[in-house]
Amino acid sequence: MKAPRFRTGDPELDAQIAALVDRVDGTVHDDLVFEMIASALLLDRDKADRGDLKIASAAIQELRHAFATFGPFRHVRKVGIFGSARTHPDDPLYRQTVCFAEAMARQDWMVITGAGPGIMEAGIEGAGADNAFGVAIRLPFESPTTQFVADDPKLMRFRYFFTRKVTFLKESHAFALLPGGFGTMDEAFELLTLVQTGKAPPAPIVLLDVPGGTYWSTWRDFVQREVLDRGYVSPHDLCFVRVTDDVDEAVDEIVGFYSNYQSQRFVGGRLVLRMRRAPRDDELAAINRDFADICVRGEIEQIAPTSAEVADGDALDLERLRVPFDRRSYARLRQLIDRVNGRSPLG
Repeated sequence: MKAPRFRTGDPELDAQIAALVDRVDGTVHDDLVFEMIASALLLDRDKADRGDLKIASAAIQELRHAFATFGPFRHVRKVGIFGSARTHPDDPLYRQTVCFAEAMARQDWMVITGAGPGIMEAGIEGAGADNAFGVAIRLPFESPTTQFVADDPKLMRFRYFFTRKVTFLKESHAFALLPGGFGTMDEAFELLTLVQTGKAPPAPIVLLDVPGGTYWSTWRDFVQREVLDRGYVSPHDLCFVRVTDDVDEAVDEIVGFYSNYQSQRFVGGRLVLRMRRAPRDDELAAINRDFADICVRGEIEQIAPTSAEVADGDALDLERLRVPFDRRSYARLRQLIDRVNGRSPLG
């Protein structure tokens, strides 16, 4: 077992934890299992009250179940769909969501919704239950789950919003938000905060309305006038979202984001972007010229898979650019990805 970075501080207890972990037919990541057990035992030693222990216990149980449920589908891209639970089936927004989910399913994407009524149900109806995950929250005042996934093994029920949000963010490769209430606003601004700060990887975020709708256009005007113009965000930060009332444009924004760019990983303090086709020499020179502001200690360069990636068998068939990224300019990083994809940047 790799040496854990975190222990209880009690040599005898640590030895017992190590022996317990060794008895389980686990993975090469036994050091992390050790650390989780150590943390649980320290909670007890700290005399944590029952309420605190219930939160910690439920969190790890819910996340374990979510990881196991999504595990067989890791190779399939998924779009998280958010919006109001109060949208009725005869509302044009419901039909717009159905059409969007149908279109994404035709692109071989799956959808993730909150498994409730309204926009959530429309997303599952459009994609079909076989192409949908339900990430439900237990609430006393709304229907527990939509009929489309009520008995589906891909339905997960969460007690806590924070574990549900972690699951949504971790498993989604893109996000589509339809008009909604406080929950939708919370999800929109949290998504923007996470990609702006680099706490979530770059991903397409589409704010989808119906033709003639004013919800997201009014939202964008508010952000422009009261947030951007006051200097609370950078002008580049508007590149994180696409506001549209057209399903085809929404689908193109999401699918196009992965047309060349595929994924990223930090290795040795530098960012490695993985893609299907590396830029030509002249394209790379232009990239270095136009994105020098986000680089520290050198230039963007094409590389072979790093030793860490080789050891993990991590996307070895893809081309790579190594970026000496400043870990601050995430909006500009999004624009770099747009350049790699040959697409005009948003914002």
